[in-house]
Amino acid sequence: MLKFRGGAFLAAIAVIAPAAFLCGEQALHSENLPKDNSVNYIDSVSVTSSRVPVTLSRSARIVSVLDSAAIASLPAVSVNDILKTMAGVDVRQRGDMGAQTDISVRGGSSDQVAIFLNGINISDPQTGHNAVDLPVDLKDIDRIEILSGPAGVSYGSSSLLGALNIVTKKPEGTKLSARAAGGSFGFADAGVSFGAATGNVTSSVSASYLRSDGFSRNQAGGLNADYNAVKAFYQGSWTHPEIVLDWSAGISSRDFGSNTFYSPKFDDQFEHTLKTFVSVSARTDGVVKFRPSVYWNHSRDRFELVRGNPEAVPYNHHRTNVFGVNLNAWVETVIGKTAFGAEVRNEDIISTNLGETLKNPKPVPGYDVTYAKGLNRTNISFFLEHTYEIGGFSANAGVAAVKNTGNEDGFRFYPGVNASMRFASDWKAYLSYNSSLRMPTFTDLYYSVGGHLADKNLKAEKMQAIEGGLRYSRRGVNAVLSVYYNMGSDMIDWIKDEADGPDAVWKSVNYTKVNTFGQEIDVRLDFRNILLREEFFLRTLDLSYSHISQDKKETPGIYSRYSLEYVRHKFVAKAGIHFWKGLCLDASWRWVDRNGSYEVYENLASTGEIVKLKPYSVLDARLYWTGSFCREKDRHYTVYVEANNLTGKEYFDHGNIPQPGIVVKAGMSVDLGF
Repeated sequence: MLKFRGGAFLAAIAVIAPAAFLCGEQALHSENLPKDNSVNYIDSVSVTSSRVPVTLSRSARIVSVLDSAAIASLPAVSVNDILKTMAGVDVRQRGDMGAQTDISVRGGSSDQVAIFLNGINISDPQTGHNAVDLPVDLKDIDRIEILSGPAGVSYGSSSLLGALNIVTKKPEGTKLSARAAGGSFGFADAGVSFGAATGNVTSSVSASYLRSDGFSRNQAGGLNADYNAVKAFYQGSWTHPEIVLDWSAGISSRDFGSNTFYSPKFDDQFEHTLKTFVSVSARTDGVVKFRPSVYWNHSRDRFELVRGNPEAVPYNHHRTNVFGVNLNAWVETVIGKTAFGAEVRNEDIISTNLGETLKNPKPVPGYDVTYAKGLNRTNISFFLEHTYEIGGFSANAGVAAVKNTGNEDGFRFYPGVNASMRFASDWKAYLSYNSSLRMPTFTDLYYSVGGHLADKNLKAEKMQAIEGGLRYSRRGVNAVLSVYYNMGSDMIDWIKDEADGPDAVWKSVNYTKVNTFGQEIDVRLDFRNILLREEFFLRTLDLSYSHISQDKKETPGIYSRYSLEYVRHKFVAKAGIHFWKGLCLDASWRWVDRNGSYEVYENLASTGEIVKLKPYSVLDARLYWTGSFCREKDRHYTVYVEANNLTGKEYFDHGNIPQPGIVVKAGMSVDLGF
């Protein structure tokens, strides 16, 4: 049944709406529509595809970039929702609004993608399931950079199959923004942000709240997919002719009903996560340009297999601390740009069930239990990279040397070579070879409860990849084609073997080798730039397709949680339509065909039936009106209504976990410049 909770939403609108009409201006004209994700704008963006800062147009690797205008146009409340519209990205949901979502690329798992915030590694060594639990709100994000394929030289270890870099906005002048929304299943969303730039100092702060009753109920009729999240983020910078300092801090707290997320035998699971993040970085100019940074990531996780009942099944408590120091430097000479540096990253966990037995157990605050297990490991890496450009040719080659105290290996070397050539003015060809590794997460190594058996002797995963591609770019048209072949060894997966009998458990294992052949194509048309007509009704059209095939096939009687449940085919179509003045519609449709099968459960018991995951298609849309008041002071408002899964399609990303039907939301946002 469709529910709409409007009290909190209407109250917030009552506060925000009067400000929206202080000056009584008319609706925003088409020439003042929000900046679109045009080819020329994106090409000038500096991206992190190598250790040396480089614009997208000069990058020797293919990088996908979503800017803030493209993000704002999508019917989304989380980064997960945004990434659903990328053909080469796999988003597997276990709940609405990103309550628990796995993000992966090119047939991998959520553990095999490194997550960065403003170039700082915030990847979670406990588990990739919570990797995109970010302290930043969507309104904070300037752009999202996606580098697919191994990135050991550019992003270090853990970037086995790619990296995601989220870049936040820096304030220009003084600006206040606020928003409120409400919708189906008791959905409510509110946020506020403030930024100011005075002299050589900039500061911005934001806070947001998101909640929902959830779209499902347990057998007893209680909430089991509800969601509450609070986020806050602060960043600042100080600019001097010889140095720039940047600092940031963030916190994210989430409570969410986990439905049957981790076991179909229990329908009232629950999880609480708390993450904090602090970083300081600097940039210097001179003959040698230094880019040092230091960061601390802290997280707490409490998982309840039976919600609110530790007597039935004890809770799992985890506390993780990650400290990192990174020094990047580069120098430019007549033979190009040479980058070098090192990083030391210490990962520490204490837990009720992950790790080795602690000599001195520590109490879990607020609970009559102790952290009895723990593990500490340090990753040390060095890198060297050289970039050379001449005319339309760009190339870089480098190597990363990596050692982790979590295994007995010495330093291992992971090289990368990338080249691109621009020709016929509008075309660019790419060719690359890259490699990387990933250490097992603490969950991979030690999670041996609730029908799971982990192997603490798992090896690190290794990946090598060859990729080639073409890009066509001119006014209003951007098209990219890429073909790649990934060669993975010691790949980690959780499997269940029927040969182990009716009480078979899920075991973490190293597959010997998994090779993947894939193709991706993405085409973007900006008709306002093509036709040079601001009033043309079809503003943008995006079409993208990805295909993957693996040489490791399903074995009868053996079920895979990750490695063999990859997206074979994914097609995405997005359109931006301008009706009149500030009235616009943005729609996104995706078709997903996933490899894999699962054992069907009904009433929390297995039926013994094995079925394959079925292809599905989902349509999302947002209708909005953007207006202006006091235009000379950059003051705007937007009122919108949006729907996810507009056709009410029943579909599964994971077996036995149906996704919500149609979800309708409505809201308003205000931006006030001073």
